[in-house]
Amino acid sequence: MGNQSIRYYYNRLNIAERIIALNVVVFIANGLLKILFGFSGIAQWFELPKDFFHYLGQPWSLVTYSFFHAGLGHIFWNMLMLYFAGRIFLNLFDNKRFLNVYFLGVILGGLIFLLSYNIFPALLGINTSLIGASAGVTAVLIFVCAYLPNQEVRIVFFNVKLWHIGVFVVLLDLIQISLGGNVGGRLAHLGGAALGYFYAKQLMKGNDIGSGFAKMVDAVANLFKRSERKAPMKTVYRKEKKGAGRSENYDKESRQRKIDAILDKISKSGYESLSKAEKDFLFKAGKE
Repeated sequence: MGNQSIRYYYNRLNIAERIIALNVVVFIANGLLKILFGFSGIAQWFELPKDFFHYLGQPWSLVTYSFFHAGLGHIFWNMLMLYFAGRIFLNLFDNKRFLNVYFLGVILGGLIFLLSYNIFPALLGINTSLIGASAGVTAVLIFVCAYLPNQEVRIVFFNVKLWHIGVFVVLLDLIQISLGGNVGGRLAHLGGAALGYFYAKQLMKGNDIGSGFAKMVDAVANLFKRSERKAPMKTVYRKEKKGAGRSENYDKESRQRKIDAILDKISKSGYESLSKAEKDFLFKAGKE
């Protein structure tokens, strides 16, 4: 398969599937380095250390830790959950908002881990580090569970509501912490869960808490864009029809009101209560 074919298939993936693909590539590359060259792995340069001063030497690890996993089971369950939660999320919102929730979950989960191992006496003597996408995955999952609590999904032979899944996931992490299993990872999960829940609840009130983060990411991305020379262009002035701007604004507001009404209907009665036309409209709106 040539580079063009790979690029073609990659471009057809949605943003959640692209993150999954990137995690898989990093997992395979890190494994090959260990097997073929005897490296202990490159994860040590990208994992999040529990020591605060060690972290200051590699601040990028607050994000990069999420692309490394401890084993096949670790990455498999994380990516499986991200795939299904991502499908629900992207039927409602665009790629940028998905990235906001995912990476804010990663960051908050990492900060909870870092602070816990430098504050709580019971954890001070433990030598560990954090890897895995669980905090970001949990943020996306809990977001959809909080935003569409009564939406039913099928798990094996049963239909369950999303809020049931959210409660189960959080309780499982709390139980694991009480039993002393992977305390750092579980704390990061809870950080991601808190972010996802708070983001969803604020968004339902009309507040997008990730807008500032999105602007910051855009600003950083613009710094790395190569400045392109633009050929001299003749300025052409076009006289717009009177009232055209008002008409366009009205269309946008009308479309947004329709989306809000559909989302309210889902929140109250579930996704299956929508008509085919409403589902098609929502699907198209999520792709734009």
